Amino acid sequence: MLTHHRKPVCLSLMSLDLPVLSTVETAATLYQKDQERFHLLLSEPAFLPEWEPEPEISAENPTSGSSSPRLLWLEISPYRVIMTMQGNGKLSYRHLWEQGVYGISRYWLQNDDLKEHSSLRLRNYTRSLELKGRPLPESLRLEYELWSQEVQLGRYILSLKIHH
Repeated sequence: MLTHHRKPVCLSLMSLDLPVLSTVETAATLYQKDQERFHLLLSEPAFLPEWEPEPEISAENPTSGSSSPRLLWLEISPYRVIMTMQGNGKLSYRHLWEQGVYGISRYWLQNDDLKEHSSLRLRNYTRSLELKGRPLPESLRLEYELWSQEVQLGRYILSLKIHH
């Protein structure tokens, strides 16, 4: 039986060799699939205005100024983590991490014409994956490298704290 809990969470991404640090503190819904598998659903804040220009509102398209929330969906187990972001129609991504394995990080960019989109596929190597807490998870720490062909694009730590 699928059970769910509303929990405050803190999700952060930090680079070990680049000036990158991003933290989201919000409420999330934790779904328990079975004893070791969980889904966590939360809303991601929009990019900073200097990263993504505000859409213009016109008489022909009065709703173009409003954006839907970006949804982050994490599928968590002690062996594998999948994180998917979707929502506003411009940028989506999906990461697959499994300890000691080269996984896939895929990004999709979509323009205003819904028929045209581009994707970028990178590899990630998961150095460590640690899930703590029973019966519900309390924290997740994931260390990984991001790769494009033979070029390393950085080392990262994804950290998730679920407050009970």
